[in-house]
Amino acid sequence: MSKPRILPMLISAVIGGAAVYFYTMFNPSDLSKLETAMRMIESNYVEPVDRTKLLDGAIEGMLESLGDPYTTYMDQEEAAAFQTQISSSFEGIGATMEEIDGRIIVVAPIKGSPAEAAGIRPGDQVIKVGDKDLTGISVNEAVLLIRGKKGTTADLTILRNGKEMKVSIVRDTIPIQTVYTEMKEDNIGVIRIASFSETTADEYVEAVKELLGQGMKGLILDLRQNPGGLTSTAEEVAETIVPDGKAIVQFKTRGAKPEITYSKHRDIGLDILPKAVLIDGGSASASEIVAGALQQSGGVPLIGETSFGKGTAQLNQMFRDGSSMKYTIAEWLTPNGSSINKQGLKPDIEVSLPEYASLPLIPDDVAMAENHFSDEIKTAQQMLAAIGFDPGRTDGYFDGATKQAVVRFQRSKKLEETGFIQGETTRALIQEVRELIQQNDTQLNKAIETIKEQLQ
Repeated sequence: MSKPRILPMLISAVIGGAAVYFYTMFNPSDLSKLETAMRMIESNYVEPVDRTKLLDGAIEGMLESLGDPYTTYMDQEEAAAFQTQISSSFEGIGATMEEIDGRIIVVAPIKGSPAEAAGIRPGDQVIKVGDKDLTGISVNEAVLLIRGKKGTTADLTILRNGKEMKVSIVRDTIPIQTVYTEMKEDNIGVIRIASFSETTADEYVEAVKELLGQGMKGLILDLRQNPGGLTSTAEEVAETIVPDGKAIVQFKTRGAKPEITYSKHRDIGLDILPKAVLIDGGSASASEIVAGALQQSGGVPLIGETSFGKGTAQLNQMFRDGSSMKYTIAEWLTPNGSSINKQGLKPDIEVSLPEYASLPLIPDDVAMAENHFSDEIKTAQQMLAAIGFDPGRTDGYFDGATKQAVVRFQRSKKLEETGFIQGETTRALIQEVRELIQQNDTQLNKAIETIKEQLQ
C-alpha cells in the first residue's frame, strides 16, 4: 500500500492554514524532564504561575530554537486570526506580513486594501503600532495589534530604506474576493489574483468564463503583490494551463526524494490563447509555485521583477484548546527541480516600474514649508515633478519655486492655496502619484505587447 500523500495539506504561503493530524514519538525521559521543570516552577517560583502560559512558552521556545521565521506558535487568538486569512473576511488594514530576522516585514499589501491606499509597500518594516514597539514580538502578535474594528485607526511607524515614517491607516473590512478581471485593448484579458484562498480557484474559473464571454483573445495572469496561500489552490489554477502529465511543483521532505505533483489538465478555454504572467518582489510562495509551473511546464513567459523567494511549505497543527503551531515540513522546488528559496524566480522579460513608483511614503502629519529642508520635501518635489508640477529642484530644499508648484497643485485639486504641504495636500499628492503609476504600468504594458506579438 502506498503511503498517504502529504501534499494536499501543505501550506506554501505567508498566509493560509490547514488542519492536519500530528504524530510524534517522545522519549519518556524527555517528557519527564519537561514535566519536572514545570512542577518545580509551579511549586517554587517566587510568584504564582499560570500552567497554560508555561506550556505555551515551552512550545514557543522549541519552535524559536529552530531559527525558522516561518515556524511559529500561535495562541488561541492568534490562531483564530490566522485562519481568517484563508477562509473569510476580516477587519484590519489588509497587509500580509512575515517575521524575518526578528523584524516584522510587509510581504505585500492586499489589492484594494487601506494599506495599499496608504502607500504601504513590500519590504516595509513595521517597527511600532501606536506606542507599542514591535521588537521581539512574533508576526502573529504584531498582526493582532494592527488589526481592529472597521473605522478605527492603526497608527504605524515603518522603516523604509533606513528612514522612519509614520502613517495612519483607517481599518476596514478586508473582502474575501481574491480574483479581479479587466479587459484591455485588442481583447486582451487581465486576471489579477490577490492571494490563494479556499475560494480562489472557483473565482478564477468564473473570471476566465467572464472574459471569454467578452471575446478574450489573450490572457495576462497578474500575480504581482500576491503573498501566497494554499498550495492546493495554486495547483488547481496551474492545472488550467499546464499540459496534462507535466510537473507543477516538487516537494522535498527530510530524507526523502522529491514528491512531484503532475498536472491533471483542465481545459477551461485557455489552451489556444497566448498567455503571459506578471510577477514582482511581492509575489511569494503559492504565487511563485504557479509562476514557476507556468514558466517551466507551460511555456508561459514571466514578465516584471524577481519574485520574493519563499520556497518552503508549512503545516498548521491545531491543538484542542484552539492554539496552533505552524512549522516547516518541506522545501518546494520548481518543475525542473530548482530551489527559489531566498532567491526568487527571475522573469523572462525584466521590466521595472517607473522610478516614481518607488518613492517613499510621506507622513501626512509632517509640515513642509518654504525655507525648510528635509528628505520628505525631496520626495514631495519628486512627486510634483512626476505629475507635471515642476518645482524646479528635487534636492529637498523648499524654495519659492517649490512653493509656487505646490500652489498650482493645490489650485488644480481645489484645495486651500497655502503653499505648504501637509494633511490633505499630502494625501492628494500621494493619490495623484498612485493614479499615475496605474496609468503608466510599464510591466503590464510590456505584457500586453508580448501578447500582441503572439497574436500576429
